[in-house]
Amino acid sequence: MEREINRFIEYLAKEKGASRNTQVSYRRDLEQLEEYLMENGIEEVSRVTRTALNSYVLFLEKEGRAATTISRVLASVKAFFHYELREGCIRRDPAELLKAPRIQKKAPVILTVEEVTSLLNQPECESPKGIRDKAMLELLYATGIRVSELTGLLLSDVNLSIGFITCRDGQKQRTIPFGKTARQALQNYLEHARQTLLKGETSDHLFVNCSGGPMSRQGFWKIIKYYGERAGIQTDITPHTLRHSFAAHLLGGGADIRAVQTMMGHSDMTTTQMYTMYARQADSLREAYRTSHPRK
Repeated sequence: MEREINRFIEYLAKEKGASRNTQVSYRRDLEQLEEYLMENGIEEVSRVTRTALNSYVLFLEKEGRAATTISRVLASVKAFFHYELREGCIRRDPAELLKAPRIQKKAPVILTVEEVTSLLNQPECESPKGIRDKAMLELLYATGIRVSELTGLLLSDVNLSIGFITCRDGQKQRTIPFGKTARQALQNYLEHARQTLLKGETSDHLFVNCSGGPMSRQGFWKIIKYYGERAGIQTDITPHTLRHSFAAHLLGGGADIRAVQTMMGHSDMTTTQMYTMYARQADSLREAYRTSHPRK
């Protein structure tokens, strides 16, 4: 299957414009499937059956893989075999009727405005690293972009004069505004920290690590965990927590849901609507506090 997987990944890159992260994810999923099939005596794509794929799903469940992980794997598998069928490499699609396990949707973790403020105030802007961390956190909360979009930003994607960034996810592109606080943090980073971190090297990436290379998603995960602990936030926060908080706080402040949908890059409004519950709850709590607390 190795040759077929390579051809499929090449198709994703050249014809579908899939991002590097997407290509890596698909390859990993398919190579793990290939390893399982080979251990069970199946080495050719044409010999893969629906039974073999169902057995693989059961294997993943016994391994304790999360339903979300299995669903992602099945998406990769379905896309691969659909491509193989279209190319005439197989006569039937063994993945056509595969069903993903039911995923119980969890309510998004949303920080209070006070918690976000505390988090954003943690970086000490006395060193290039602290200045960079401050800029990254401020921009993430100001725009609600994904961590992969944050670390993938290029210098040319930022317009400081009018306060906009341009994000790309595969062939999709969207432009998102940011406010003066994020702008000041970015300007401080560009003027007083970035060149020091680059150590004489050049880079098109907006955010770089302490060795001068592009900031990685894993590197930023460690950063936000560190500052979350320093801020005394009990919730197990991730970069996505700031994305959730961005949407919920905008809606809680009266922003139009379609505008938030556009900024978040949601193709389906129902995804954005899950934040309206938080906004209504916040309004209700504020009103109860305003009318009942003795020191309101």
